[in-house]
Amino acid sequence: MAFTYKPRGVCSQAIILDLDGDTIKKAEFIGGCSGNTQGVARLVEGMKARDAIEKLEGIKCGPRPTSCPDQLALALREALEKANTP
Repeated sequence: MAFTYKPRGVCSQAIILDLDGDTIKKAEFIGGCSGNTQGVARLVEGMKARDAIEKLEGIKCGPRPTSCPDQLALALREALEKANTP
């Protein structure tokens, strides 16, 4: 299932996810700190979405109340909810 999420409060403009059930096949950030977002995206590929959410949720970027990893956790939550809605 392909899913696009618009992050809020961070530099990246979009997060594109491809899930196979509850497993992250691919994650891609559009914009943001290129090296960091590429690294986070590669690290979560192959992980169960709920495991990634657990690890990434609540991470902050400096004084901001959120971060690209935190927004990825929100994107994954939303994608899982959408997948489970009839």
